[in-house]
Amino acid sequence: MKLSIVIPAKNESGAIGDVISSLKQLHPNAELIVVNDGSDDATASEAEQAGAIVVSHPYSKGNGASIKTGARHATGDVLVFMDGDGQHQPKDVAKLLARISKGADLVVGARVDSSSQATVWRALANGLYNKLASLMTGHKIFDLTSGMRAAKADKFRQVIGLLPNGFSYPTTSTMAFYRLGYSVLFEPIEVLKRDEGSKSHVRPLQDGARFLLIIFKVATLYSPLKIFVPLSFGFFVSGLGYYAYTFATAGRFTNFGALLLVTAVLTFLIGLVSEQITTLTYRLNSDDSDNT
Repeated sequence: MKLSIVIPAKNESGAIGDVISSLKQLHPNAELIVVNDGSDDATASEAEQAGAIVVSHPYSKGNGASIKTGARHATGDVLVFMDGDGQHQPKDVAKLLARISKGADLVVGARVDSSSQATVWRALANGLYNKLASLMTGHKIFDLTSGMRAAKADKFRQVIGLLPNGFSYPTTSTMAFYRLGYSVLFEPIEVLKRDEGSKSHVRPLQDGARFLLIIFKVATLYSPLKIFVPLSFGFFVSGLGYYAYTFATAGRFTNFGALLLVTAVLTFLIGLVSEQITTLTYRLNSDDSDNT
């Protein structure tokens, strides 16, 4: 199987050359694609000098957009995605490929050391993401948001239309593979500390909004009914309980009790429609991939 390694990079001139050189030594026959996401430093030239194919965005589009660009340009049967800042170790690529060769459709490099997380808040948030995703899928998910992963190219292109342009592409792709019934495995990796000359592009002030957004995506990308049915049941039980209370104390059925029961029905119907939309979205993306 031909291997393509896709590396999104923005202002990573201090580390990208060493990353490419290491990959070339370990995987001399691999196609190395660096997606230069509107860098204003020497990222593109450093990557080219090291021997990579460079595809440049005219302006910064985001990490997810870079992943999509790289996947569209890649010609390999297997795609490996990793960061260009020196945190992901090239030697771990072989570990991911070994799991692919044994039948996995997606292998996620699961970070084994919580200290590799950018902040304590990020580590706690990722832990909650993993628990929620595990609950949704019924499978143990060790690292939902890891950016180092390997996937079969034909399977990955089936979900490429679902991927956002921002940093939550790992969450989206993982849940999409589970939704489509593909085999998802996790391989432990050790992530190094960020290169001193490499600057993080994550904005801490937006972590709260991103946290809520990813929680919503985890729920809706796999099965909306798993979220809407418990909510509907909660409203129904509350409405029924409130009706019993008002009937016992005042001998009547109040408007608030009716509101809770109606909300229960509406929430269930919204979940049912969301489930159908999600199913249709996956089907359309799969059909588009088959036609390309």
